Amino acid sequence: MKIVSMQSHIVAVPPPYFGGMYWIFVTLKTDCGIEGVGEIYASTFHPKVMVPAIDDAFERHLLNHDPHHIERFFRSAYSSGFTQRPDLTMMGIVSGLEMACWDIIGKAANKPVYELIGGKVHERLRSYTYLYPKNGKGEYDYDDVDLAAECAVDMMKQGFTAVKFDPAGPYSAYSGHHLSLEVMDKSEEFCRKIRDAVGSKCDLLFGTHGQMSPASAVRLAKRLEKYDPLWFEEPVPPGQSDAMAVVAGKTSIPIATGERLTTKYEFFDLLNRGGASILQMNLGRVGGILEAKKIAAIAEVYYAQIAPHLYNGPIGAAASIQLATATPNFLIQESIRNWDGFHSEILKKPIVWEDGFIIPSAEPGLGVELNMDVVAANSPYTGDKLHISMDPKPFDVKHQSSDSWKNRWRAESK
Repeated sequence: MKIVSMQSHIVAVPPPYFGGMYWIFVTLKTDCGIEGVGEIYASTFHPKVMVPAIDDAFERHLLNHDPHHIERFFRSAYSSGFTQRPDLTMMGIVSGLEMACWDIIGKAANKPVYELIGGKVHERLRSYTYLYPKNGKGEYDYDDVDLAAECAVDMMKQGFTAVKFDPAGPYSAYSGHHLSLEVMDKSEEFCRKIRDAVGSKCDLLFGTHGQMSPASAVRLAKRLEKYDPLWFEEPVPPGQSDAMAVVAGKTSIPIATGERLTTKYEFFDLLNRGGASILQMNLGRVGGILEAKKIAAIAEVYYAQIAPHLYNGPIGAAASIQLATATPNFLIQESIRNWDGFHSEILKKPIVWEDGFIIPSAEPGLGVELNMDVVAANSPYTGDKLHISMDPKPFDVKHQSSDSWKNRWRAESK
């Protein structure tokens, strides 16, 4: 069996842009007619840069090769251009192409991918969602703590046993910084009111995105410990594991991180330095399904768990589901609400979600198929914005409340 062609699809996500501004899908075809689909989670460059980069990586490392030879493909791409080091953009491309190979492998074997990477461990997968509170005008309002508490109750009634929120924005290109007392007060109020609303029936997942310096993160963590969150997410910027370990060593709240890391090497460094006990790899960025399986195995040695990150499209979600189903140290899977809306419309059959849990598909391969009519109707992406953006200005202690960037960023991407 050989791979003979590849096509990329840049899909514009309609408002309110849940999962980002666009999704990058790739489809592979073999000489025997089997097709596979994957998703690239790459936000560093615009799609007009990514498309030729995807073409180049495919032609150099995968064209006319057997899709079963995952290790060969990974090492060839990982070493491309005499690099042999984690490269976020290359590994994003590899991730999408690699999961498409697994889709083909599963279809050829007539087995779900999870049966080929260790076999089914979990019959269902616990899931969580961000809170998406709406005000009386039907607008998403992420700053109103009472709306957030009401939304948390609604999510709990739907079946979710964990909800995530992030009141400590904005996310600046100049972070991490010291949070103001006002922001810390607000963060504590969010935890208090949401905990009061859901009691012990829901875990609280305090999401941050590298906003803080280690000292500021420790100050905030001390305030939040009394509400017993399941995790404190990416409190400091990625890439400096010792800084993450400083925070982890000074709070009882488990540290979760990893959505901006790639390959086993970066995750090993994080674990080895004591920086986290919950790993949030994104399957469309980390290097693919096999690389994520290796990371999960390393985590198992440290008695750490995985909670795959998902802020993109449903193909990346399907790959995460395959990994999670076959992983003993799986904790929880990020969902985008209950996989309704555009995440459902773009698939022939939606991801099955019941009472707070994802039910793994028994279909071969990744278990999902794109609705190419919907893909075509929403392609190409013609906007200028990247998948996710950050505030280009430094944090301003006096203007963070009135700054419109936070709401605009979240409206576009979160």
